[in-house]
Amino acid sequence: MVKQVTIKDLSLVKQLAFAARCCKNGIDIQDQAGAIADAKSILGLMRLDYSRPVNVVCENAQDLERVIKAIS
Repeated sequence: MVKQVTIKDLSLVKQLAFAARCCKNGIDIQDQAGAIADAKSILGLMRLDYSRPVNVVCENAQDLERVIKAIS
């Protein structure tokens, strides 16, 4: 499952990482350039480009919604 979201500031990146750590399944974030980071890794998330929307990718719908709600 994939959802596209806009991250407007770095505080949302921190919230995203915290929400992802609470999930049992893997969650990845992909920027428009194709770079992918593990959502549970704040260092990985910091290297992505947030000037355009990013894709949140997860196999579990509940975990995906948890992360989306955390940054909404």
